[in-house]
Amino acid sequence: MTGLPLNVDWQQILLHLFNFTILFGALYVLLYKPVKDFMDGREAHYAEMDSAAEKALADAESSKETYESKLKSFDAEIKAERSKAGEEIDEEKKRRLEAAKTEADKIISDAKAEAEAEKGKIIASAQKDITKLISEAMEKLAIGESDKDVFDKFLDAAEGEDK
Repeated sequence: MTGLPLNVDWQQILLHLFNFTILFGALYVLLYKPVKDFMDGREAHYAEMDSAAEKALADAESSKETYESKLKSFDAEIKAERSKAGEEIDEEKKRRLEAAKTEADKIISDAKAEAEAEKGKIIASAQKDITKLISEAMEKLAIGESDKDVFDKFLDAAEGEDK
C-alpha cells in the first residue's frame, strides 16, 4: 500500500464497519425492538392501571359525596320526624291534660251534687226527727206530764239519736 501513514488498511476498517452494522442491526432486531415493545407495553399497562385507579377514585369520591348528601338529608329528615313527634307528644299531652281536667271537674261537680243531695237528706231526716220529737213532746204535754220530765225525756231522746 502506498502512501498511507501509520499503516492503515481501509478495507479492514470497512469490513469492521460492515460487521458492526450487521451486529447493530441484529441486536436491534433481536434485543432492542422486543425490549422496547415490552417497555411500551409495560408503560401502557401502568398508564391503564393509573387511569383505572383515577376513575375508581373519582367514582369513590362521587359515591362518598352521594352518601354524604343522603346522610345529610336523612339527618334533616330525622330532625323533622323528631320535631313532628315532639309536637304530636305535646298535642297528646295537652289533650290528655284537658281530658283529665274535664274529668276532674265532672268528679268535683258530681261530688258537690252528691254532697248537696246528702245534705238535703240529712236536713230532711233531721227535720223529721225534730218534728217527731216535737210531736212526742206535745203529746206528752197534752197527757199531762210535768215539764221537767218532758224536757228530760226530750233531751234523752235527742242524745240517743246523736249516738
